[in-house]
Order: sequence, then C-alpha cells, then structure tokens
Amino acid sequence: MIQDHKVTTFYTAPTAIRSLIKLGPDLPKQYDLSSLRLLGSVGEPINPEAWMWYYTTVGQSRCPLVDTWWQTETGAHMIAPTPGAVMLKPGSCTLPLPGIKAGIVDEAGHDVPVGKGGFLVIKRPFPSLARTLWGDPERFRNTYFPEELGGKYYLAGDSAHRDADGYFWIMGRIDDVLTVSGHRLGTMEIESALVASPLVAEAAVVGKPDEIKTEAIVAFVVLKGARPKAEDAHRIVQELRNWVSQEIGPIARPDEIRFGDNLPKTRSGKIMRRLLRTLARDEEITQDVSTLENPAILEQLKQAVA
Repeated sequence: MIQDHKVTTFYTAPTAIRSLIKLGPDLPKQYDLSSLRLLGSVGEPINPEAWMWYYTTVGQSRCPLVDTWWQTETGAHMIAPTPGAVMLKPGSCTLPLPGIKAGIVDEAGHDVPVGKGGFLVIKRPFPSLARTLWGDPERFRNTYFPEELGGKYYLAGDSAHRDADGYFWIMGRIDDVLTVSGHRLGTMEIESALVASPLVAEAAVVGKPDEIKTEAIVAFVVLKGARPKAEDAHRIVQELRNWVSQEIGPIARPDEIRFGDNLPKTRSGKIMRRLLRTLARDEEITQDVSTLENPAILEQLKQAVA
C-alpha cells in the first residue's frame, strides 16, 4: 500500500510491527517506502526493540515516530510527541499534549515519586472527554471518576511511570499488574524483556492463581523461527527464563512458557488477553471468539512446555 499509493503517514499497532519483525528485515527492503514522512504507533504500549525496528527499518531512520496514548473515551490524543518539537525516546509516549494535565497517582490519589509506577490519570477536564454512559451515569462516574481518587481525576485504567525528564512510560492495564511473592510486576515489563531476546518476535504475559506466590507468571511466546518441540522447546524455555532473570531479576522469571505460531488477536490486531488468562488457568473457553482472527491458535497455546 505504501509503495503503490505513495502513503506519507503510516499509523499502526505494535502487534502488527512485531508480526513484521518475525517476517524478517528483508521484507520492507523489497518495497519503495520513500514516500513516508511520519510513523505512528497506537493501541498498546510499544516495547523499545519494536520501536527501534519500526523507526530504522520502515522509517529508514528519517521519519519521526509518534507513539500516541489515548482512548476512545478521551476522544483525542492525550500523550504523544509533537513531531520535530519533542525529543523521542524509544518506548515512551513522551509528554502530554498542550492543555492536557496528566499525572501518576497511588491508590489514594496522591502523586507518586519519579520512577515509581502508579495509576495514570488526567487531572483537568478537556473538551473531547466522554460525558456519560448511555442510561447509566452512575456507572460512568464510578468507572472514570472513582471516589477512591476523590472523584476528581479521570482514571484511564492504565498504569505508568515517569522518568526524570517527565516522560511517561505506559506499563499496561491496571489489571495487568501481577502480584508475585509480594512484588508488583507489570506484564508489559516482562513482555518487553522477552521481546528483547534475539529469539522472540512477540510475547504476552498473564498471571494465574498460585497458592505460594499469589500469582504465577505465564508467558505466551512467538519465536522468530519455527515453533519448537520436545527437547528444543525445553531448552528455549530455560534460555528465556534465564534471559528474563538477567533483564529484570529472578522474581520475574516465567513459571510457564507456551509457544505458538501466533497469538490470539482480533481482526484489528489486538491481543485477546482474556482468552490467554483462561488458557493459563487451564479452563474451558466459554467466551465469544467470533471476533478472533485465528481461532485455531488456541489449541496450540493450550499446551504447556514447563
């Protein structure tokens, strides 16, 4: 499409980028991408490795990469770099746009220190904010302006931290934070560590109940090569566990790793994490899978290696 229609702006999801990475760096080189002037990322946090690949291989290191954080409910972009005006950092959505006052708070609504994770909130009203839920204004207030935070901050449902430059780093959904032996771990952090391995094209991490550790870490992994079997699978599991230990620490080592040719995704490219949670718990899938692009992949991911 870029070559045939001289596309200038390419806006896509990290999931699509990681799928391209799996196909290899030679694929983009087969096409004329010289018309591109701007790249965008949307839909979920983008890990630094995917960011760099997208920037260098697709954008040929000359197109600004705008990683945008926003939601349907916000009606507009909230945190994103203004191309040419804001310095980029791979993996960060950078700074709030003019007029947007974003913050990171704890469970009581108090600002957290730099570098510490917390709830991402918007502290002041903005014109495009959703006003209510049809026929249920009370649910709207409870969901987006909870009393626990004083009823005055818009709660996005995402966790994030901010670095010394004030840049925002999205860690994932609030319910995607795992409690492992008393430690709070963001699934995005573990996924990013896995994807940083030269073996891995894509990864998704979920938790499942564990009597000793509260939650056990289950990783669903797509390798850059073929799906491993038997001894190969056990060897790669051990290699990836050791890799995560080095990148984050022993506490983040996945308890279980499952391999697939792909991850369950909607046709728009979003990973269906609720299905992965069901698979991790070895429960029967009763949810609607009609929007799933690749339902056959569920059978592969039911099989645990270790």
